[in-house]
Amino acid sequence: MSDIVARLSNGHPAAASLRGIYSICSAHPWVLAAAMEQAREDGTPLLIESTSNQVDQFGGYTGMKPADFVRFVQSIADDVGFAREHLILGGDHLGPNAWRSLPAEEAMTRAEALIDAYVSAGYTKIHLDTSMACGGDPERLSDSVVAERAARLCAVAEAAAARLAIGKAPVYVVGTEVPVPGGASETLNTVDVTSREAALETVAVHREAWRARKLDDAWQRVIALVVQPGVEFDHTKVIDYRPELATGLSHALKDMPGMVFEAHSTDYQKPEALDALVRDGFAILKVGPGVTFALREALYALADIEAALLPDLLPDSDRSALRNVVEAVMLRRPGNWEKYYHGDARTMRLLRTYSYSDRVRYYWADPEIDAAARKLLSNLANVTIPENLLGQFLPTQYWEVRRGAIDGSPESIVRSKVRDVIRSYAKACGAECASSDA
Repeated sequence: MSDIVARLSNGHPAAASLRGIYSICSAHPWVLAAAMEQAREDGTPLLIESTSNQVDQFGGYTGMKPADFVRFVQSIADDVGFAREHLILGGDHLGPNAWRSLPAEEAMTRAEALIDAYVSAGYTKIHLDTSMACGGDPERLSDSVVAERAARLCAVAEAAAARLAIGKAPVYVVGTEVPVPGGASETLNTVDVTSREAALETVAVHREAWRARKLDDAWQRVIALVVQPGVEFDHTKVIDYRPELATGLSHALKDMPGMVFEAHSTDYQKPEALDALVRDGFAILKVGPGVTFALREALYALADIEAALLPDLLPDSDRSALRNVVEAVMLRRPGNWEKYYHGDARTMRLLRTYSYSDRVRYYWADPEIDAAARKLLSNLANVTIPENLLGQFLPTQYWEVRRGAIDGSPESIVRSKVRDVIRSYAKACGAECASSDA
């Protein structure tokens, strides 16, 4: 794993001591700032990934093209004081997913342009995901078709890197058993673990597809295989990692030299489960909704503090009313949640706020919600939050303030709450975290 981290991070001095690396899959600036603060204090590189629906050659749902996202992340790094050279940028689920309703050839042509845009922008970790059926395809694609399409996209990435004469060739992640991005929409009780045989067959088929396209050098930079280790979450519960169910899968790594497993949907896993995942070879841990869930927890707790603290100091019109604003916008623009949440009015109201899939994360960039969130932080920045009130709503951050680990500003409280999540990943990956536990 240290060799892989070194490849990813251009020989960062901490690479040799790391057992794994975590990936922050978020475009929220406050989340990214918190992650950079954690990595800066730990003295480790930081892997940040954007997904194919977040960022693409047309702008994705964030409105950012790959080069825009690179500039966006670098700007945050400059503000936080995190060295740009210690950033690793990855593209997640890159393939025809956004255009799967189109005929397969048209979808793949767009996927080629997507890959070219990512590599040309400077992304160095590329997850090639061609597992989805497109227009005219059978419902389930064979491994050979998936592998051939992935190799086709790898050839585009290699050509882009050669054209730009960049000093760092991309590394690749492959695999067809990809958990649903953002968690499952149906209720789960169990999750099937990828079998040892399926993992080895996937690698063999992809290896042959790379060989057929004369991509032998690029194959040496295929660092990971996406598999299902038995972790997932639905709206209200988490399927925890059980090492005994993944023993056979872990043993497959002995026959996959130079590769590790990449684990998606590890959000909300217990710290000891994250430790076990890395120990068992799932050395790239992806986290997305888990960090924005913590962001929402922090902002809503601060909104409760605002409601308790400021009624006598500010008129209603000057308070943020963040919770009400978010709910109103989500009801007015239900496109990002209505297909995923089901039940009566009460159930859906609870899911809009508290679902583990955290589909509220798609709304933080809404101008009305963003203005309310900034007003909340501004209002609380102008007062001193009493320790006893902070302890009521954010007990971990209460102790951080008491110890002097954070200064008690609303911004520091939000970042601390997000870092509570990230710290578990950092420790699992072998970082000696600078921040103490509460």
